[in-house]
Amino acid sequence: MEKKYYPTIGLEIHAELKTNTKMFCSCKNDPDEENPNVNICPVCMAHPGALPVINKKAIENVIKVGLAIGGNIADFTEFDRKNYFYPDIPKGYQISQYKYPIVSGGNLADFDVTRVHLEEDTANNKHRDGAPPEAQLRGNSPKLGFGEDGYSLIDFNRAGVPLMELVTEPITFENTESAAKAASLFAKELQLILWYLGVSEANMEKGEMRVEANISASDDKSKLGTKVEVKNLNSFKSVEKAIKFELDRMIDLLENNKGEEIIQETRGWDESKQKTFSQRKKESSHDYRYFPEPDLPKMKLHEVFNLEEMKKVLPELPQEKRLRYKNDFGIKDEDIESYINDKDLGAWFEEIAKILNDKDKIKLTSNYITSDYLGLKKTQPDAKCPSAENFAELMNMVAGNKISSRVAKDILAKIVLKDESSLLIAEREGLLQKNDEGEVKVIVQKIINENPDVVAIYKGGKENALMSLVGKVIKESKGSANPQIVIKILKEELQ
Repeated sequence: MEKKYYPTIGLEIHAELKTNTKMFCSCKNDPDEENPNVNICPVCMAHPGALPVINKKAIENVIKVGLAIGGNIADFTEFDRKNYFYPDIPKGYQISQYKYPIVSGGNLADFDVTRVHLEEDTANNKHRDGAPPEAQLRGNSPKLGFGEDGYSLIDFNRAGVPLMELVTEPITFENTESAAKAASLFAKELQLILWYLGVSEANMEKGEMRVEANISASDDKSKLGTKVEVKNLNSFKSVEKAIKFELDRMIDLLENNKGEEIIQETRGWDESKQKTFSQRKKESSHDYRYFPEPDLPKMKLHEVFNLEEMKKVLPELPQEKRLRYKNDFGIKDEDIESYINDKDLGAWFEEIAKILNDKDKIKLTSNYITSDYLGLKKTQPDAKCPSAENFAELMNMVAGNKISSRVAKDILAKIVLKDESSLLIAEREGLLQKNDEGEVKVIVQKIINENPDVVAIYKGGKENALMSLVGKVIKESKGSANPQIVIKILKEELQ
């Protein structure tokens, strides 16, 4: 009987916070700055005698996250020095938080949150000329300087940027697939919350949000296996793939016992090879020699921030919006996720829904937005949201059988490029549905006369041939002929 293994996952997620200045100095916090080493000063470059000053906005942003996930906001908190030596840490230590984080507890996407704390980000290593993936570990390049194996440069623009770190409790899953998906879902949900709160852009491609997974596997559900931390996960797909790969690697070692053991270490994710690789032995907290930061004051947050007032003014969060869309509009889950992930699209949809004020029409609207409108945006880069009034007018015409769905799609393709009245377009181009049997009969007779072969096939007993004639009539009418009336008149004329 094949042995069952239980994966356990815990996550650590770093997110750069959106503030005007860095965490402890007045340098600009600008993730889009392309010139290296311009947003720097004696404080973030650790010049002797330069003293840090706390960025209050960064503290406020972390508190907002804590309130959004139902965490406890600390009254007393302080900063600590985390000592380690890499080229991208100019001071030789990082100002972080250890014993007294700003937020403890909370829950999000089935994970319990252990803590959310604040620290300063590191500088950014740039590896050039063929430095291998192993060189991507901070400060562990084969050569810092020029040489055959490439070289590394350091950009200190990012050094000192406020960085939020969220740590979850570990969860044990039944299988690898569910573990990987749950981790990716958590990261996505956290990114959405950061967007909705306006505290971080959390762009993973730019490194503004980085995911690290603590992974273990055990054949005993009540016991944890040896933990490995996987870093360098800069997309949701990478989170899933890295977790799956690492769990498969661990289970293979546990099953086959090839003389190798799972060791507690930090591993990186190589996107090009789709595999993890060893970086270094995993440190423990005592390796960092934490102690309270002597250059910064202790903080009593409840005296400075009105937590009840902050809670009242939190925006509607993703999960609350999902429930409201489901209850108020009854639209599909996939449609809801489109609006959750694109706030501007969601706001436009709600504006249209308010005008229509009819559940059936709103469902129809959602179908057109998520399939036809978003489809047009992919093929037409200039496509923009038409006004809510003009889109609602289009939906009213479809719902009232004034135009066919084919005509509606054609009008939509026009109003995303030039925003104007849908009714005006339909009237101007003769697209309003023809329900007048006399008008339709003229077109039907024309098509019958032009297609004797198809008529003969239909009269020979092939019922499907009728639909070919129906299509030709509708095309001749530019989509305006009512299909039911077309079928009725065709049958009458072909008897």
